[in-house]
Amino acid sequence: MTVTILQTDVSWACPDENVRNVQQLVAGSPGADLYVLPEMWATGFATTPHDIAENDDSIALRWMQQTAAERNCALSGSLLIHTADGTYRNRHFFVTPGSTVSYDKHHLFTYGHEDEFITPGHEHVIARWHGRRFLLLTCYDLRFPVWSRYGRAGEYDAIIAVANWPESRQQAWRVLTRARAIENQCYLIGANRVGDDQFCHYRGESLVCDSKGDTLAEADPGTQQALTAVLDFEKQDGVRRRFKVLESRDL
Repeated sequence: MTVTILQTDVSWACPDENVRNVQQLVAGSPGADLYVLPEMWATGFATTPHDIAENDDSIALRWMQQTAAERNCALSGSLLIHTADGTYRNRHFFVTPGSTVSYDKHHLFTYGHEDEFITPGHEHVIARWHGRRFLLLTCYDLRFPVWSRYGRAGEYDAIIAVANWPESRQQAWRVLTRARAIENQCYLIGANRVGDDQFCHYRGESLVCDSKGDTLAEADPGTQQALTAVLDFEKQDGVRRRFKVLESRDL
């Protein structure tokens, strides 16, 4: 499976502009089976969502759905959504032709006051595409291994972690992404943003790593780009059969 991460520089509270930006990146990297975008890629990471959040008819979500249908691909990334019930959600969408599933971020970033306005989700979500299973995580979730545990969260072949992870904690990003891949014996696809908002500088370093924590592809720091890697799931299946780490896991 060919996966392309779109490591973007997000314009603050400008969904139209951010949609045009990612549209150009996709056009420049055609043919992927799965495109992965950062956390809150249409607005920037907002902990006070009023007047910034999109509604359920988000133009960014409509673009994801249209692109999935036109290119016969899947797209994954989170959006700041004001739902019909009046709550705000950091909602990670996984869109395929004719289908949309979503995961509401469970671990809200209390240090940045995300919990004061955003409502957390409480359900694990595993999306399916081309016969493979993807656990959806969002940013701060990476710090909590029990939440992402294979066999507790469900059985899956890869983790998709979308993020606005600042440069000031870059070493944690490097370590935690690989740790989640190793301990769950799976691929990890980590999409981080670059650029600046009013709070932080973002270095990116989006990556794809395998179940040994080896890096298959890593984006240039601080640079907006499309990063592509090929996931060999049959090879990973063979590793799991030979080296049966998951059978000894703690539940």
